[in-house]
Amino acid sequence: MAISYELLKTVTSQMYARSLRHVPVEAQRALSKASADEPDPLARRTLDLMIDSAQQAQQREHLLCSDSGIPTYAFKIGTRVDFEGDVKAAVRDGFHELAATSDPPLLKHVTNPLTNERGYEGKDMPIMSFDLIDGADHVEIVCSPKALGTGRWSTAEILISPTLQEIEEFVLDAVVRAGSQACPPMIVGVGIGGTFEHAAHIAKEAILRPMREEAANPIVRDMEERLRDAINATGFGPMGTGGRTTAMAVHVNYSSGHGFTPVAVNFNCWIDRRYGVRIGNDGTVTHDV
Repeated sequence: MAISYELLKTVTSQMYARSLRHVPVEAQRALSKASADEPDPLARRTLDLMIDSAQQAQQREHLLCSDSGIPTYAFKIGTRVDFEGDVKAAVRDGFHELAATSDPPLLKHVTNPLTNERGYEGKDMPIMSFDLIDGADHVEIVCSPKALGTGRWSTAEILISPTLQEIEEFVLDAVVRAGSQACPPMIVGVGIGGTFEHAAHIAKEAILRPMREEAANPIVRDMEERLRDAINATGFGPMGTGGRTTAMAVHVNYSSGHGFTPVAVNFNCWIDRRYGVRIGNDGTVTHDV
């Protein structure tokens, strides 16, 4: 059997629509825990409004934010998977179909960087990345739309044989420069090592890591804890209202590389826009993975 063009088109279109209307369960739990632990009354009230907004959007199938962002998909393809039809064409056609039928309509956020013209089509759109899973007979796809608040403040720097402290100082500097404009409480993804483009790639993978999954490396786990505590000590709080809830989670990913060490910082806003599926070679679709 094979994964068909029609199935990919339908599923990837649904993923984008759902990511705009559903806050992942783990993020809702993190917001609820933050509200219970938050001592600042205004920050606590803001968190409660976020929780209510998430519930209302899901029940009524409304958009959580008018900035629907641009569609991005991360594919992990099993080496035993067969496709029937063009993969990239299926994702493009699914997005165009959604843009034509969405209620309420999606705003035109796809922008030509040379002319600033906006629409629903453009070069390399939707943005897709691909990786392999040896021996697997399924495809894992995560849709994570990228909007202005988080997209504007992502950053990277090349450091030379840095210490952990120097890496953490760079991450904190990126968070401070973003302030409340990245729509906290955020998930902060950090990519360390590899090459320039690979560090950015694994930083994006980091923000897509479910909050329930603990980092396997103890050095990474300790770094995540230190960074989360330091970020929450900045006092920005939910949407800049103050308090100690600026980050729901910090996820660090790393790769071996050279003596030059790229460090990339990526953000996901409080909506935690991500929706994952697994499609088996037999056409079975498992949602929200």
